[in-house]
Amino acid sequence: MRKVIIGVGLLLATGALVGWSYGNLERGLLVAAALVLLWMLRNLVFLERAIQRDDFTAFRFGEGICQQLFSQFRYERERGDRYKSQRLQLLKEIRRSTRAMPDGAIILDAQLEIITCNRAAKSLAGLKPKKDRGQRVDNIIRDPALTELLRANDPAMTADIESPLQDYAWLNCRLVPYGAGQKLLIIRDVTERMRLNKMRRDFIANASHELRSPLTVICGYLDSFVDEASVPAEMRQPILQMQAQAQRMSGIVQDLLQLSHVEGSGGAGDDELVDVHAVLTAAADTYSSLDSSPEIRLEVESSARIIGVTREIESVVANLVSNAVRHTPKTGRIRLSWRVTDAGAELGVSDNGEGIAEQHIPRLTERFFRVDRGRSRADGGIGLGLAIVKHILQRHDARLEIKSAPGQGSEFRCCFPAERVSAAS
Repeated sequence: MRKVIIGVGLLLATGALVGWSYGNLERGLLVAAALVLLWMLRNLVFLERAIQRDDFTAFRFGEGICQQLFSQFRYERERGDRYKSQRLQLLKEIRRSTRAMPDGAIILDAQLEIITCNRAAKSLAGLKPKKDRGQRVDNIIRDPALTELLRANDPAMTADIESPLQDYAWLNCRLVPYGAGQKLLIIRDVTERMRLNKMRRDFIANASHELRSPLTVICGYLDSFVDEASVPAEMRQPILQMQAQAQRMSGIVQDLLQLSHVEGSGGAGDDELVDVHAVLTAAADTYSSLDSSPEIRLEVESSARIIGVTREIESVVANLVSNAVRHTPKTGRIRLSWRVTDAGAELGVSDNGEGIAEQHIPRLTERFFRVDRGRSRADGGIGLGLAIVKHILQRHDARLEIKSAPGQGSEFRCCFPAERVSAAS
């Protein structure tokens, strides 16, 4: 570059000198500048032809601006070729790995349109990569649960949908971020899991139904024995213990039947308006009458009602309040609240009892899960109450939020969406 500048300067100086010698300095400079422009234009034309023909023989040697442009161009092109080769190799490795995946993988753009998919997605969901490319995935796989999953855009959320290819087959879907402005829809065959869950629900429902009748007979006879004056005194205590255990087993059977019902049902109907204030008041009156019950306070900030099933909301409140009473000392306090929020409404049950360790909170809604198994046997809990609460809330499009810490009490909040909340008439 320095030599080019020096050469151009010398040419201009020579032109100025020649023009000055003839008495016209400006004309001499103008002629010299025109020669410089013609020389540069010639080199640019040659460089443009070399780029078109991909032949840089004339620029491989020598010095000047065009040689430097050629060197930079060649460096950038070779670097681009290397990057292109690396990207192609990476793309081949990704395709090989996705072909080996047993789960379906569908790459979507920002508009949820299909970019490509692997072989498993074709076999599980019936996608055709060439034909379906550019189509929205929810136009190809039509299912309300998948539409809700795509709308939520939550990587932690999953959705079970019926297979579009096989009857009685199920797919589990998850949407995760993938690349710049892209999404990866992962599809997994969960037919076996769904079949086992159905078998388990059917078994529990059938066994509970069959146990209910003999338990009713046993409880009836035990009740009559307790009231019978001719029963020997030494037999009265064993009969009372049998009566208590039979009643406890009847309660377990009833909980199992209710769990099987709410777990296997769809969404709750919209033909009832649940008076939450009345439900909370009834629960507070019922449990306040117990000798071991702590103080129960009501904080109702709204007269809004829930669109759903009254007996199921009553079951939610009863289970939550029952848990709070069992795990709060008599000197403690329980608060029942109901308020409307920007997102919908919240029904809360909080206490200042013993609290729950953080590692146990994610498992509280599992069936038969108990933090303290020995204590649960003593107070009658078997770990079904919160499972029932979770499934009832799911039927009402709601969710359960739990906050707790050992020694600081617990708070259970049932968050209902705005679509399930109706202002009181």
